[in-house]
Amino acid sequence: MIPATSFAGKRVSLFGLGGSGIATARALIEGGAEVLAWDDNPGSVANAAAVGIATGDLRGADWAKFSAFVLSPGVPLTHPKPHWTVELARASGVEIIGDIELFCRQRTLLAPAAPFIAITGTNGKSTTTALTAHILKSAGRDTQMGGNIGRPVMTLDPPEPGRHYVVECSSYQIDLAPSINPTAGVLLNLTPDHLDRHGTMQHYAAIKERLAAGSETAIVGVDDSWCAQLADRLERTGRHVIRISKRVPLTDGYFADGTNLMEAVHGRYSRVAFLEGIGSLRGQHNAQNALAAIAASLKVGLELGEIQSGLESFPGLAHRMEQVGRKGHVLFINDSKATNADAAAPALSSFPRIYWIAGGLPKEGGIEPLRGLFPRVAKAYLIGEAAPAFSATLGEAVPYEISGTLAAAVEHAASDAAKDDDNGEVVVLLSPACASFDQFKNFEVRGDAFRQAASTIDGVKLIGGAR
Repeated sequence: MIPATSFAGKRVSLFGLGGSGIATARALIEGGAEVLAWDDNPGSVANAAAVGIATGDLRGADWAKFSAFVLSPGVPLTHPKPHWTVELARASGVEIIGDIELFCRQRTLLAPAAPFIAITGTNGKSTTTALTAHILKSAGRDTQMGGNIGRPVMTLDPPEPGRHYVVECSSYQIDLAPSINPTAGVLLNLTPDHLDRHGTMQHYAAIKERLAAGSETAIVGVDDSWCAQLADRLERTGRHVIRISKRVPLTDGYFADGTNLMEAVHGRYSRVAFLEGIGSLRGQHNAQNALAAIAASLKVGLELGEIQSGLESFPGLAHRMEQVGRKGHVLFINDSKATNADAAAPALSSFPRIYWIAGGLPKEGGIEPLRGLFPRVAKAYLIGEAAPAFSATLGEAVPYEISGTLAAAVEHAASDAAKDDDNGEVVVLLSPACASFDQFKNFEVRGDAFRQAASTIDGVKLIGGAR
């Protein structure tokens, strides 16, 4: 835990008592603050009280006595309308912050030189965070990873000069962290997302920009117009910006040339790393993740040899193009996290011949946006509520069957793939392009079911990274 001593002796209100909220309240109390916490869920209030956190309905609190209000990032700050606690805090002039802000203040107080890599973006931030932390750990660095992935940030070990922090930051967390100041701030990409909570794309982009703007070095993916313009804007204000691209050569920065990862300095190129043969980092999207991790790792002092070694040993994230097992020329890939068409596209574009398991609770637009990738699909196996609609979209373009259940789909896909004589690797891919809730509690349970089904097929050898 990181005791939040920056609020020692002060009164702090807190709203949102999920796992990270309770962790934040305990960090404040451990640091000497007097905390009054609340939640709209009575069960959450009871859980907090049971572990010694003072609770009370903040509607009746004297807000003039609070030095700060700590808000859970899951609670609306601005849109569709501010939460009632936000309105009370603003009416009393109480600053509104979140757990990332508490971490930043504590780092500034205790060890401002402690390397701090903050990572955000619409897509890819979890993989980039895990990859960067893995590279640092495998190079022997004292590394702490958390934030929007894994552990709540205030449950990490306290800042020390040689301790490295790799923190995934959502837009909600950045919005509550006005003094965010990483050593390296990574902004991977920007596409419309969470607009119900941010109102407009302009507001969403402005929030993400804060992380880059507060960084000692901003590492920005420039393959979308929002980020390209943002990088130019930051540079004009004197910020140090490193551009990365998974698509095109750059004059300065880092870019992907197939599986070769290149550095450009005034138009002169040199290879800094490669992804050839690294199954956990297939695809153009993972090239971007790797480029960001390389730039951030170099910024905090790693050598290229250490970085390449970390890339090669990265096991990948569960349910994100996770290599589960292999039987001869058939590879089993768990991409259960792909809950819509856009999320499924990277996996479908990463393999040339696919036995595709898709379906579940359908999202708006279905799989029509994936039509350009249909030629890669040898056959589709459709499950869940989306099966009839998906079969209509596939039509005569792709052979398919309505398997109904995931277990049946895995069995049939594995059998068909084993008979494929295409003289190359073929893939049984779960990339559903759907939510899981018609048949599974969440995408993790769905992915676990795929992994289990694949592991029971005679002759399948599990791959080391498979959980």
